[in-house]
Amino acid sequence: MTFARHLLLAACALGAVVGAFAGEAEIRKNLPARIPQFPPIDEVTKSPVPGLYEVRVNGFQIYYTDEQGNYLLQGNLIDVKARKNLTEERVEKLSAVAFDQLPLKDAIKIVRGNGKRRLAVFEDPNCGYCKRFEKDMKTVDNVTVHLFLYPVLGPDSATKSRDIWCSKDKGKAWSDWMESNVRPATAAPGCDTAALQRNVEFGRKYNITGTPTLIFSDGTRTPGAIPAEQVEKQLAASIN
Repeated sequence: MTFARHLLLAACALGAVVGAFAGEAEIRKNLPARIPQFPPIDEVTKSPVPGLYEVRVNGFQIYYTDEQGNYLLQGNLIDVKARKNLTEERVEKLSAVAFDQLPLKDAIKIVRGNGKRRLAVFEDPNCGYCKRFEKDMKTVDNVTVHLFLYPVLGPDSATKSRDIWCSKDKGKAWSDWMESNVRPATAAPGCDTAALQRNVEFGRKYNITGTPTLIFSDGTRTPGAIPAEQVEKQLAASIN
């Protein structure tokens, strides 16, 4: 390749980089100026669509704009050819949680069988879907479940979570309530419930917006009360 060819390629590459930075600078300047209530911008990146930029705010909230910040879109960017929700995939990647980074000391540890497989679950004691999920989970064996009480559905959820967390046998208090509607005894004064607040803060940080939310040992996150058969499949996949 000739020197002139090398020089041309370098110039093109430099132009692309300069263009990208110019677009980001314009967006960072124009959006807040035109929308004073717009949140602080965490990151600006090019989207797969030419001329369209991704603007990330509040950790996981995604907007799209042009390189001048003249237009603003909120919603899902769909790759119709690949049949993929690019926005959803991006949010999942941004909010991914490595299993070893979970604050397991703030969870109730429930061991079934040999406990070799691992699963973390965020649940609210007043969540109907969680109750259905817990009943289905009775058929899943050889697993250690790290249950994070996640009281986000109201004041009574916080009360029940407190009483369960402060029970002498936390796992039994949880299963008695979720499976048999046996309300836990009122917590004794002075019980340390700081873990519950830490769970809520952790969930907000990592965009856990509903219950139940499952996190498998490979970091895969699955929202919703999935059936036991799917739990088994994902547990098997997470250790392969």
